[in-house]
Amino acid sequence: MINRDRLVETFCDLARIDSPSGEEEAIATDLTRRLEELGLDVIRDSYGNVIASDGRENPIMLSGHMDTVEPGRGIRPKVDGDRIVSDGTTILGGDCKAGLSAILEALESLKENGVDQLPVEVVFTREEEIALLGAQKLDLTKVSAREAIVFDSEGPVSTITSSSPTYIGFDVEIKGRAAHAGVEPEKGVSAIRAAAELITSLPQGRLDDETTFNVGTIEGGRVRNAVPDVASIRGEFRSMDLETIDSLRLQLHETLDTVRARFPEASIEAAVNTEFETYSLGEDDPARQRVEKALRSLGLNPTLKPSGGGTDGNVYRLNGISAAVVGMAVYDMHTVDESVVIPELVEAARLCETLLTA
Repeated sequence: MINRDRLVETFCDLARIDSPSGEEEAIATDLTRRLEELGLDVIRDSYGNVIASDGRENPIMLSGHMDTVEPGRGIRPKVDGDRIVSDGTTILGGDCKAGLSAILEALESLKENGVDQLPVEVVFTREEEIALLGAQKLDLTKVSAREAIVFDSEGPVSTITSSSPTYIGFDVEIKGRAAHAGVEPEKGVSAIRAAAELITSLPQGRLDDETTFNVGTIEGGRVRNAVPDVASIRGEFRSMDLETIDSLRLQLHETLDTVRARFPEASIEAAVNTEFETYSLGEDDPARQRVEKALRSLGLNPTLKPSGGGTDGNVYRLNGISAAVVGMAVYDMHTVDESVVIPELVEAARLCETLLTA
């Protein structure tokens, strides 16, 4: 039986371990210890992802990621009624430590009660928040599951991500020519001005029901009194429609060429990369069917909801693993107002338990 108090304690213990993207060693070490104490064989692949298994064939994968976004150092979780919150100066780390906690509690409950269970494989990835980097670097030769349940969505565990977009990231580096801004500005080529013309020529925000475009960062210049010779732009666009993705990619390149023509003495270089690709869950998808059946057995009504974000599920599916992404009782993710609803966290653990005993 799922132990609510133990589950909350596990979550709070994990939340207190700093694990911003790229700095997951402490949380990986702690999770390795916990999984080994549960009787699983644990390995780390060459990228540092944690892979655990009971050694049996045809396992079900339970997955989450170890990293958190900033501000995520020195988190002090506290229970406030039926919610767990931070002190308001940091995120809580519910994304994705609520998912990790639910998986650990289900395994603990099954071990404690001596219940026969289906074969299981656990995968905890690094750097999910950096374009799913850990999953993309995951050594799939060490993974045998063909179905994965990924705990990495906002809301109750009954929420299943029905679709996710293709995500294109772009980085633009502009090099102009410096000059004294008060003495001889005409000798300079402003990288910031070129960057501004590029940004104002690109679309922004929500373009349609399934497409967004965003310039997330711009940096440039060195000092106030010099024509800026360097600038950089970081942006992205996403859509579930591949024709729209191709159209936006073309628009980006055409806009770059137009700005290059306006600033012939500047160097404007761009890198455009597909970070993850779209998917939609069909009614016959094995992971979806497994989750829906388990939810109904718990008296929960499965709700399918599209997402504008990506998860490790995008990568698993691209590599032939049927993956369903479910909620993990977290709300206001990536903000200092983030919270975990304890009764829903218990339901997430119960779903894990049911998936392994169905």
